[in-house]
Amino acid sequence: MSSITKVIVTLIIGIALGVALSSGDMKLLSNQDHKTDHSEYTAKEPLYWVAPMDANYRRDKPGKSPMGMDLVPVYEEDKNTSSDDESLVSISSTVEQNLGVKTAAVEKGTMTNNIKTVGYVQYDENRIFHIHPRVEGWVETLYVKAIGDPVSKNQPLYRLYSPELVNAQEEFLLALKSKQANLIRAARNRLQAFKISDGFIKELEKTGDVNQTVTFYSPADGVVDHLNIREGFFVKLDTTLFSIVQLDQVWVEAEVYERDAALIKTGLPVTMKLDYLPAKEWQGVVDYVYPTLNNQSRTLAVRLIFDNPDNLLKPNMFANLEITAEPLDDILMVPKEAIIRTEQQDRVVLSLGSGQFKSVPVTIGRVGPHKIQVLDGLSETDTIVTSAQFLIDSESSKGAALERIESEEEVMIWAQGTVNHIMSEQRLVNITHGPIEALGMMGMTMHFELADSLDISRLADGQELHFRIEQSESGMYRIVEIHILSEAKASSDTDMHKHH
Repeated sequence: MSSITKVIVTLIIGIALGVALSSGDMKLLSNQDHKTDHSEYTAKEPLYWVAPMDANYRRDKPGKSPMGMDLVPVYEEDKNTSSDDESLVSISSTVEQNLGVKTAAVEKGTMTNNIKTVGYVQYDENRIFHIHPRVEGWVETLYVKAIGDPVSKNQPLYRLYSPELVNAQEEFLLALKSKQANLIRAARNRLQAFKISDGFIKELEKTGDVNQTVTFYSPADGVVDHLNIREGFFVKLDTTLFSIVQLDQVWVEAEVYERDAALIKTGLPVTMKLDYLPAKEWQGVVDYVYPTLNNQSRTLAVRLIFDNPDNLLKPNMFANLEITAEPLDDILMVPKEAIIRTEQQDRVVLSLGSGQFKSVPVTIGRVGPHKIQVLDGLSETDTIVTSAQFLIDSESSKGAALERIESEEEVMIWAQGTVNHIMSEQRLVNITHGPIEALGMMGMTMHFELADSLDISRLADGQELHFRIEQSESGMYRIVEIHILSEAKASSDTDMHKHH
């Protein structure tokens, strides 16, 4: 055997021995570790990995969800801590921390009901004076020239020539000459019925001279509105010459949603702000609640009344309103973000302690700015999940007998995007969303329908959302669940500067 061959054989034998020894060491080390693991704790391997916002998106290894979020491991429940309740979900403390699970106690207390809406300033119709002639004639002189002209009480408005007024004056003078009290009284009453002023009648009685024209005066302070005449016009009894409106008090016509109709009563205090004077607030009251509901917008019209001593409030101004309804006392409440709302059911996720959670149905009542009233399903001692509850709920609901709209074969489709514009009357929302892998859809801006069960008042322009969609009968995609990731940037500054 050559020297080169000997060297090669020696190297091969050395490598083989090294591999054998190394394998033996690794096997021994593995066995030792295995024994150590069994002696100290039972190591768990994830069954699978799921998307935080869509438990149907499963993978056999770590990665990213279609929304770009880290997949979360799901472990088999420890048999020593298992329960007959298949709806229980157990999560290790590490996974719970990674998910960002947050909890809050169910509260019992008082919920204030501040109903925010918008409206328009209008004239107080109880303070409008319509000026009509009592006789036919010609307008000889018009003292007010344009709509909006201010007038004061007893200010001259117009002079009228009417043969009937001339005859009435002559009859009064004849009655005076007859010195018969009943004739004088009848003639005086006729002049007063024509709205001739007491001063004019006294002057006529004093001088005995018949005037060809008669001056008429303003019945109140205000401004001219609906000016329908000019000098030289012939006017009849049914002619509306003009109107005088007072602005020291105004109405504001507003609408509230049907769900808030039971809270609205006359006398409730109202706070109003206007865009053109953002630093000023007006305090008013609910003056009248209209008896019928708008069958298209499903809103109830209400009339509010405000004092306007400086005449800063002008008709047709747009107003932001907040009606303070009577508070609800001694009720159970949870944070708004804790409620999982679907078309079929409202739910919360209970935190049972020791890493165990359970999704339970609830019946909700009044919705406040930050809290929601719970009528049934929770007690004061319960603790509920307020963050990352969607994944827990999906896992819990699979084992429980809760009624879900999705079948086992149906995949829930979630997307993430930003709200651009809300069309309340059409129940549509315009959203700019990222790619939706389940639909093979690239990121774009588009309209979505809103399910009837969704509370549209929760949405605002600029919000970041996770939302679940289904295809509706019309072919459009309909949003059936929402999870608000962040409120609109302007909401903290304007405190829900509304609309409708």
